[in-house]
Amino acid sequence: MGSLAYQVVGMLDGSAEGHVYSRLEEPIESLGFLRRSLLFAELSSLSYLSRCEAGFLANRVGFPEIRYYDNDGAQAYIFANANDAVVTCRGTQPGDWNDVRADLDLKRAMAETAGWVHRGFKREVDDLWPRLEQALATNRRTLWFAGHSLGGAMAAICAGRCKLSYIRSNPRALFTFGSPRIGSRRYVNFVQFEAYRWVNNNDIVPRVPPAWLGYRHKGQEVYLNAYGKIRRLTPWQRMKDRWRGFVRGLREGSFDHFADHAIGQYVAHIRSAVEEQEGLALRPIRAAQIRHAA
Repeated sequence: MGSLAYQVVGMLDGSAEGHVYSRLEEPIESLGFLRRSLLFAELSSLSYLSRCEAGFLANRVGFPEIRYYDNDGAQAYIFANANDAVVTCRGTQPGDWNDVRADLDLKRAMAETAGWVHRGFKREVDDLWPRLEQALATNRRTLWFAGHSLGGAMAAICAGRCKLSYIRSNPRALFTFGSPRIGSRRYVNFVQFEAYRWVNNNDIVPRVPPAWLGYRHKGQEVYLNAYGKIRRLTPWQRMKDRWRGFVRGLREGSFDHFADHAIGQYVAHIRSAVEEQEGLALRPIRAAQIRHAA
């Protein structure tokens, strides 16, 4: 396997080598909220890898069935086992013009349900949905959706379409990480299902497109403060916390608004929350193990 992919995982994971911590031995339904969040953050991270590399790690986590979809630069995975299927959409890749174009296309498109949706995000899903819908048509497993960045917006749109389609298995829940706003209030509220969106301190992406243009988020927010801790803050407290994180980032030689968006930051903070809750240290499956196994 190419060394470039491991470098990419390292950048996403905020470490020299990519790794995951979850080992699924029971249905996702049996996991607590933080364990589920860690699992979906890790799968969102794996969605940036090639099918071979993502497949190896997903299999080690507990998903022996991996399907990869790619159409005109829009990508998604289905990670599955006997109990669960997880649709995970890939986020923005800076070198992929199709992704950048989708992010920058702020025009509105009429939604298939009610209200309007971000045209660029909708176009990405339109490229993938026919094949995803076909793949999920016979699914009888518990169905989950997840994604980071652009992938979070795509996963939210996919979950809504799934709920309204002929697919028998409705979305159990949606977990997004650093997701942008996706559409009008009518659109995000029209289809109801369980949804959570993680926001890491100064991550700039959840603040766009701006709310004054009418854009809204899908899901209940879970906020990580400047120290990576889950907190519920008032608007004034959040303003101070964001300033604290910005100054801290400058001292460490990084620009917090972009550094906080990395999926590796989300994985690391949620992992720390799991370890604190359970009083144990999670052992990683590292990329080095992939090289050895290959």
